[in-house]
Amino acid sequence: MTNRRRPVSQALLDRAIKVDAALHAAFPGAKCSLDYANPLQLLIATILSAQCTDARVNMVTPALFARYKTAAEFAGADCAELEALVQSTGFYRNKAKSIREACKDIAVLHGGEVPKNLEELYQLHGVGRKTANVVLGNAFGIPGMVVDTHVGRIARRLGLTKNADPVKVEQDLMRLFPDMRWTTLGHEMILLGRKYCKAPTPKCAGCPLIELCPFTKKVL
Repeated sequence: MTNRRRPVSQALLDRAIKVDAALHAAFPGAKCSLDYANPLQLLIATILSAQCTDARVNMVTPALFARYKTAAEFAGADCAELEALVQSTGFYRNKAKSIREACKDIAVLHGGEVPKNLEELYQLHGVGRKTANVVLGNAFGIPGMVVDTHVGRIARRLGLTKNADPVKVEQDLMRLFPDMRWTTLGHEMILLGRKYCKAPTPKCAGCPLIELCPFTKKVL
């Protein structure tokens, strides 16, 4: 991540410090809202959460995890049965395919254990950087900066990045915040996005970061 070593202006660092403190104060105890008992379950739940609410995923996963318990079992799952179990999360055919392919890689290449580093997680079929960072930060306690649509949107509105590409946003945020805060910061920003900083129109009244936000299209 060579981008992290590029110089950052003091003004931007000062803004990041204030944003960090405000988010931490506004959302104490923020954590992953997906239900899981082990890294494999979190990986699968995160795949299912794409363009779906965590609440819906949590309604689906109990039956799913009762049916399949290991990477090998998921990899060998009947396509139609797996699709039926995850159908209500949307895009179920692609999600079922991603789960089977990722679990096949885990079973064949990693002895059935979910890998503990970003590179190996990212190399699993059907696993993107967002999913990899969710698993790293929450299942393994290894700092990971998750950039979903909420985080990207908020980072741009707060003036923490000018980039639209999630990887570049991830790199920009990693340069601004200490690694010990990456995982929780992502949860806090997601909560902010769900409650206040919505797309396309933010709900700025009552937002705990309104005084720090340079976004020109505030809605009070």
